[in-house]
Amino acid sequence: VQLVESGGGAVQAGGSLRLSCAVYGYYGWYSMAWFRQAPGKEREGVSFIGCDGKPTYADSVKGRFTISRDNAKNTLYLQMNNLKPEDTAMYFCAAVAPNVCYSGSWSASLVKFWGQGTQVTVSS
Repeated sequence: VQLVESGGGAVQAGGSLRLSCAVYGYYGWYSMAWFRQAPGKEREGVSFIGCDGKPTYADSVKGRFTISRDNAKNTLYLQMNNLKPEDTAMYFCAAVAPNVCYSGSWSASLVKFWGQGTQVTVSS
């Protein structure tokens, strides 16, 4: 199983980025999420999507980030608008175990597979 992120980069505050996570070798129904980790801070979940496609967002990104998934392409996305310097972090795609569907947000300890991460840097 491989989760491969892309789309990170450096933008100015107020800008936008779209992250993608291509999933290889893993099929079926399972919840996915985007986590991020800034230097010196714990990894935090920012956007979650259930098997039914229902999204959940951390308060810090609500109204600015949109998570979605294309099951036909086996790809997860994160559209990030109105980016702020505090959004600067390494962003990780995450998937839980097969046939496991969580609603709402959930802990990083439940992640079965992680991507390698993609860096997002927002300057003021």
